[in-house]
Amino acid sequence: MAKDDHPKFSINIDGVHFEATSESMTGSELKQLAGKDQQYQLFLEGHGHDADRQIGDNEGVALKNGMHFYTVPPATFG
Repeated sequence: MAKDDHPKFSINIDGVHFEATSESMTGSELKQLAGKDQQYQLFLEGHGHDADRQIGDNEGVALKNGMHFYTVPPATFG
C-alpha cells in the first residue's frame, strides 16, 4: 500500500454502507458523512448484551470495519 493510500473502514449508519477514510471520526463528522442534520443524536450499536452508546458531537470514535451506528431525530417533549 502506498503512503498516500488511506485505509478504508467499512461502517454502517442507519443501515447504509459508508467507506470512512479516517481511523477516527467525531460524532459530528459521522453525522455529516451520513448526511444527517447535526441536531440528530448518534448511537453506536452494542454487541451482544452490550448497551448501545450515544456518541457526542465532539467525541472521537476509533473506527473498525463492520461498526453499526444509527441516528435519532431530535425529540420534542412537552
